Parts: sequence; C-alpha cells; structure tokens
Amino acid sequence: MTYNWDFNSIWPFWDLFLWGLWISVLYTIGSIFFGVIIGFLTCAARLSSWKVLNLIARCYQEIFRCTPLLVQLLWFYYAFPLLLGGTIDNRVAAMLTLSLYVGAFYAEIFRGGIVSIDRGQREAAAAIGMSPWQSMTRIILPQALKRVLPSFINQSVIQFKNTSLVSVISVADLAYMAAVVNGQTYRPLESYTVMALLYIAMLLPLTQAADWIERRLRVSD
Repeated sequence: MTYNWDFNSIWPFWDLFLWGLWISVLYTIGSIFFGVIIGFLTCAARLSSWKVLNLIARCYQEIFRCTPLLVQLLWFYYAFPLLLGGTIDNRVAAMLTLSLYVGAFYAEIFRGGIVSIDRGQREAAAAIGMSPWQSMTRIILPQALKRVLPSFINQSVIQFKNTSLVSVISVADLAYMAAVVNGQTYRPLESYTVMALLYIAMLLPLTQAADWIERRLRVSD
C-alpha cells in the first residue's frame, strides 16, 4: 500500500504553524531566562555551607531531574491547583514547569563548572586580600562560565524540544498547532513532517553553534 503525500492540502494552514513556532520560541526564551535565575540560586544553595539550604536545593533538583517533564506538566496543571484551592492558567503552568525543570539542570551545570576550578585559585585570591565574593565574581565565575557554555547551549537546545510537551495542557505551541492542522486536513504525516522540519530549521544552527564554541574553547585551552 502506498501513501500519496499531499502538502498542498496543509499549505493554507502555514499561519498556524508559524504562530505555533512563535509560541514555542517564546516559551523557550522565557523558561531559559527564569531557569538561569533559578539555576544560579540553586547552585549557590548547593555550594552553601548551610546544610538545610543545601538539602532543600538538592531535593528540588532530584525531584525535577528524576521525573518526566510530561508528568510535571500534568501535575502542575491538574494537581497543584488543588493544593492551592484554586485554578491555574495553562500558560502559567507551562512556563512554571518548564522553568523549574530546566533550572534544575542549569544548577548542576553551573555547580559542575564552579567546582571544576582549582581550589588553589580561591586560596591565592584570599592570600592577596580578596573577599570570597570578589574571588568568585572576578576569578572563579569567568572561568567556570567559559567551561559550561557548551553544556548550557546543549541544554537550551533540549529545552526548545521540551516545549513540544506543553501541548498536552492545550498550550498552542508548534506541536499543538500541528495537531490542529491534522484535525482539519486529516493529513497526519504531512502535518507532523512540517512540524519536524521547522524544529530542525530552528535547532540545527544552534547545535552547530554549540559544536563550534566547544571546538574554539578546546583550542583556547
């Protein structure tokens, strides 16, 4: 049995695909922005000498790193409002979940970069009169950020793909719009092929950029 491909039938719905792509980009940028903030705060807590703060940060990380994002989205949209005794907008639930999820991974990336710096550099900074904050911001962080940049970009690329899951709570992202087009045209292969091509068009330059940056950093080291 052969399948007759017909992309002409979905051409009238290109505006839906582009709108869905735009929504996916917005959720990616927004969740990365909030995720970086959450990641730095969590990283600071993990490196803190306060055991309680360290434990809370570690529990948060393990919960979000050890459960599927799909489950987290469904929980925050359906279960979390019950704990609050109210309702939560699906768009808010999506952004909150995506941000907390990627923040847990960013925190570990940042922490790994910081602890990879030789402890002797902190001791040398203290010996010349630098405060812990000065040594962190002037010596440790610049080196750590350079080391974690490829991992950060790769995780951000993954985050863009993760946004496709918000369609399960009816957020009108690219995956949701592909399903809408399929419902209108009954052409699932064409609809989801276009969706896949749009993801590739967005992510391929980013993955290539990450590889290029990693090679440059390797050479500079």
